[in-house]
Amino acid sequence: RASQIELPNYYAEDSNSVLCIPLDPEKSPVENAQSYYAKYNKLKRARQVLTEQLSLCHNELKYLESIACALELTASQADIAEIREELINEGYIQSGKKRRPTLSRPQLLTATAPDGFKIIIGKNNRQNDYVTFKKAQADDIWLHVKDSPGSHVILQTGGAEPSAAALLAAAQLAAYFSKARNSSNVPVDYTRRRYVKKPAGAKPGFVIYEKQHTIFVTPDPAIINRLLDNSGT
Repeated sequence: RASQIELPNYYAEDSNSVLCIPLDPEKSPVENAQSYYAKYNKLKRARQVLTEQLSLCHNELKYLESIACALELTASQADIAEIREELINEGYIQSGKKRRPTLSRPQLLTATAPDGFKIIIGKNNRQNDYVTFKKAQADDIWLHVKDSPGSHVILQTGGAEPSAAALLAAAQLAAYFSKARNSSNVPVDYTRRRYVKKPAGAKPGFVIYEKQHTIFVTPDPAIINRLLDNSGT
């Protein structure tokens, strides 16, 4: 019985190229083919599992980056308590109490655009879910930095078409309250709130959206200070 076989290599650029495949001389041609097919199926299953694990690791990394960003944006003990409660609920840390404390309504950052439109900003995942799915109306504008952790920002329109100045102000806030706050030309996606969805089983703060547009801004602390209100909502 042969110890190898040479077959045309259809994947090579050279049409005359051949592929040398080792064979087990103790096995028949059919048994050798079955052995290679079994190895193929095993590697195929391993690749599928690895692809799934890589996806899970990628999502986990994105979530932990959102936690790190939220910690950088904390402005009070209440903000820290919200993040801690989220980590307890998600199983990352253990609570030292038998009963978990009931958190009060989030104290959100608010701002006012130059033409009077109201803007609401979430500073962590709990607040992001709250402003997006509790405070916002379907026709409000939802903003978030593209492909980076940060705040969900809601431009409350009251059904009116937002002005360019209001969109720019909201985009400034979304860029500033994000991981990209020290960058230039930050891409900020925006769309109607009705096009933002939370997948079933998704972690806090995670959403998917469609029909978005992108605006580029460079965060300016002086502009942010002028936009922010003195009290939350």
